[in-house]
Amino acid sequence: MAKLKLSGKELRAIGYPEGPVISIAMNVMEKNYKHADKGETMNILKNILESPLEYESDAVLGLIAQQLIPKKEVEGAEIALNNSGIQFNVFGVEQIEQGAMNQMYQAAKLPIAVAGALMPDAHAGYGLPIGGVLATENAVIPYGVGVDIGCRMCLSVFDINPKELIQREQYFSRELNEATLFGSGKQFENSTPHEVIERKEFDEIALLKGLQGRAAKQLGSSGSGNHFVEFGIIEIDAIDEVLQIAPGKYLGLLSHSGSRALGANIANHYTKIAKQKRRLPGEASNLAWLDLREEEGIEYWMAMNLAGDYASACHHVIHAKIAKQLGRKALTMVENHHNFAWKEIVQEGEGMKGRKLVVHRKGATPAAKNVLGIIPGSMTAPGFIVKGKGEIASISSASHGAGRKMSRTAAMNSITQNVMKEMLQKHGVKLLGGGLDEAPHAYKDIEEVMRSQKQLVDVVGKFIPKIVKMDGTQPKPWKNKKSHRDSIEGE
Repeated sequence: MAKLKLSGKELRAIGYPEGPVISIAMNVMEKNYKHADKGETMNILKNILESPLEYESDAVLGLIAQQLIPKKEVEGAEIALNNSGIQFNVFGVEQIEQGAMNQMYQAAKLPIAVAGALMPDAHAGYGLPIGGVLATENAVIPYGVGVDIGCRMCLSVFDINPKELIQREQYFSRELNEATLFGSGKQFENSTPHEVIERKEFDEIALLKGLQGRAAKQLGSSGSGNHFVEFGIIEIDAIDEVLQIAPGKYLGLLSHSGSRALGANIANHYTKIAKQKRRLPGEASNLAWLDLREEEGIEYWMAMNLAGDYASACHHVIHAKIAKQLGRKALTMVENHHNFAWKEIVQEGEGMKGRKLVVHRKGATPAAKNVLGIIPGSMTAPGFIVKGKGEIASISSASHGAGRKMSRTAAMNSITQNVMKEMLQKHGVKLLGGGLDEAPHAYKDIEEVMRSQKQLVDVVGKFIPKIVKMDGTQPKPWKNKKSHRDSIEGE
């Protein structure tokens, strides 16, 4: 009887994939089934291909089966990006730098990516660009949330004639100076009692145990960079069913800051773990994720939510202090995170059934239907009270501000104190602290940004800054680092 002879062409014809499995199968069958009928042999090979797990333990055929069983993810092994990423929508594309576009294209190629969008204020950051929105399934990317977890806006509206900001400028300036602390690492001597500091997560998660004391001393502080607390004029042109404030002018208190050292430590700790567990090529390494079904992913989600609540508490402490000094209760408060991840039902098209996904908004404002938010401009440009339209194309998101058009280094090298002083005088703005890195010239035109997202939000009010308090510390020079890395704060 003639010996069995197989060819790679025959194995490929019955569905065997290109690769080592073909030569292994030929060798195993020709050696162990050398006198078997060829048709019988091909049937055996078909059965192995269809159900490799059934043959895994077979002393002979297991050698073939093992080549066909999908390899389990090996912790620390490099994970390849998909060749073609998911499609994502871009708003205000003409205003977005190529670096941010490239980072979004990279994020779209992640195996866990389901949907995405890029906002008109976008610029490059770490991992996911600032202004990037990415929806994933059962996975969270710490650097997709950002270093400053829960960085957010908070606006209090007071029924006070805004003319008082000019008539009593010194008084309002003093209140801003006394209500909060600015500067990296700054802490109060005495902490403000608050339930967020007593949260159980501080006892349940090892990392957080060592951060509780510092978090208590930083509660109500504001940090550095683009963070601010400011008084301004609120203009309401027409009553809105959600905002429910009568048309007119009001005094507004607006703050922007995040979770301070607490959030930064959480972000860096869990990003390190994510990178160890899931190694990605090149700069995509900053997009490493944690599975929400694994211990580290569950821990990060708990810690992230704590940091978000802590950031909110910081704003509430500041606003409560100032309201007490003003002797007035706010008519209303509008607030929103813009560095966070939410579990949301996401629709992938009109009329399509949605599915529950993890939506990362890094430097993006939640804009679900009828949800209020704040989109600031710069220290001289207006901010806007907005109401979301729930636009599917943006994953119910909008920009978180004007967005930088100049890095911090570029701003400090190209803008002079005189130029900034002239701009402040032109707009009638008093600046307390603040540096050239935060000059209005370093930001995109907020009016253009708003025009680019008309389908995402409705404007229901305007905030015009008048007395602005920021950190006055000169930023450290950024050496031997890519330019986008000195363009971020509270990322």
